[in-house]
Amino acid sequence: MIMLGLCLAMLAACFDGTIVGTIGSVLAADLNGLELYAWMTTAYMLCETIMIPIAGKLSDIYGRKKLFLIGLTIFTVGSLFAGMSTSMEMFIACRAFQGLGGGILIPVATAAVADLYSPSDRARMQGILGAIFGIGSGIGPLIGGYITEFSTWHWCFYMNVPIAIAAGLLTIKKFPAPVGGERSKIDVKGLVALSVLLLDVLLLFEFGGSEFEWVSATSFAMIAIALALVVVFVLVERKAENPMLAPHLIKNPTVIMGAIFMFVFGIGMMGAMMYASMFSIYVMGLTVLEAGEWSLAMIAGMMITSISSGALVNRTGYKPWLIVGPVLCFIGLFIMSGVSVDPTMVITSSVADTYMWQYLGGMFVLGLGLGCMMSVVMSAVQNSAKPSEMGMTTSAVNLMRSVGSTMGTAIFAMVINSKLSGELLSLAPDVYANYPHDTGVLNYIATFTADQYGNVITAFGNSVNFTFLVGGTILLCLAIVGIFFKVRKPDVDEEFEAAKMAVEGRGPEE
Repeated sequence: MIMLGLCLAMLAACFDGTIVGTIGSVLAADLNGLELYAWMTTAYMLCETIMIPIAGKLSDIYGRKKLFLIGLTIFTVGSLFAGMSTSMEMFIACRAFQGLGGGILIPVATAAVADLYSPSDRARMQGILGAIFGIGSGIGPLIGGYITEFSTWHWCFYMNVPIAIAAGLLTIKKFPAPVGGERSKIDVKGLVALSVLLLDVLLLFEFGGSEFEWVSATSFAMIAIALALVVVFVLVERKAENPMLAPHLIKNPTVIMGAIFMFVFGIGMMGAMMYASMFSIYVMGLTVLEAGEWSLAMIAGMMITSISSGALVNRTGYKPWLIVGPVLCFIGLFIMSGVSVDPTMVITSSVADTYMWQYLGGMFVLGLGLGCMMSVVMSAVQNSAKPSEMGMTTSAVNLMRSVGSTMGTAIFAMVINSKLSGELLSLAPDVYANYPHDTGVLNYIATFTADQYGNVITAFGNSVNFTFLVGGTILLCLAIVGIFFKVRKPDVDEEFEAAKMAVEGRGPEE
């Protein structure tokens, strides 16, 4: 029952992180706040990412149940008031409040699996959570599209309330107690230093290249601040009695490799989802809702391998999945990059069957690859961590995934805009001379002549295909990490048995 509650909470938190992608323009227009459009997603993402390491550490000290219920309450209240918003400023504030709740729910739910299940069972259950993560992140835009088509955007947030109530009822009675937590010691200095560091880095990658140039005084200042904060954080953590992120984690090769995997996973998943949707809409002539439906191919692939890898990893070991996963990601993105760009096809809004099946096949294979990694990495990290540090260790890896997602958006944007600029200069020099040289040119599609339209779409399609190849190559490099991946063998320890008995309500003698 607890596991079902965790899955429901994670599902709501994940799809709420991406749901604004579909409803954003309608919502912003309704609230007369188009100039604040970017902050609808940014506010949620910033608060969620900053909260992840804090929640993980606090759950080690005060227990998962208390933190989970606090996070669930914050997320629910934020969702309710987001749906009731009457201004853009109110909505953004509610999104930030939601992000705080989501940032608690995700790491606590992931860490709770290690409290509830033995090391040999964790991979199977992490596979289920991994599938939930993929489903939640992928169906957010689709749910938003359906709700706004048949109702109003307000219900995109109201629907979280019954889900949260159900999750709370399923988890409120029994929950693992903290193992070895030191309740009186909170690393306040480390908490502040890490929060400011993450805020600086995330804002740099969120607005770099758009609000300010990458090569500018603002960028250099933010980089200098980040480097200074890294030094401060390391010094603070070395002296802290109960650090937010213990320095000895860097000595654990499983945690380091897991963090690398999840960081690149975040880059690849976010970039692929963002530009795959844009490709299907602008190049293949789909509606926003149809593009969301097509993305189910990737989600289906993620579900299959996430669940199967978790169930089979004890037999196969970790390495095969962490080698095959990056290879499948590369193959999927390579297939997608081969979809031909035909301006005539776009103008008539007709999609050739060959292109459709090639595109869907690539999305499915990409999903298979992404699903191979997430649950396997998380279970490996948890099996190498001390039970008393499970929340801290788990949140450290989750944090790298979240930061990777933010950086992935910026990296893919730089790659595609650079390529698109050259493509426009070659295929549509008149457009290049009078319109933006990046994806902003798509905002002027309706004003172009037929020839300009076709050339611009061809340029954009070629740029996305190139970006798919770049992303695939980045993910393929993870196979090297997979070859050298080492994991401590799962074993049953006294601390885990004590926690299990506490959950089951029995004493040591039983």
